[in-house]
Amino acid sequence: MGAFSIWHLLILGAIALVLFGGRGKVSDLMGDFGKGINSFKKGLSDGKDEARAINAETSGAAANKDKVSA
Repeated sequence: MGAFSIWHLLILGAIALVLFGGRGKVSDLMGDFGKGINSFKKGLSDGKDEARAINAETSGAAANKDKVSA
């Protein structure tokens, strides 16, 4: 019995194939991950801007309603 069985070698080979095989799959994956994070952050900041605009509209409408009533 050696230090590595056939299963160990197959698993290591599969990991090496995933990491180093093809045309930089890991770098493509990390690039897509980074784009996803940036898109998520942009979506959060857009949501805050929309909430501020909605709050400004509703407070402005309430102020106008008070002026019309008086």
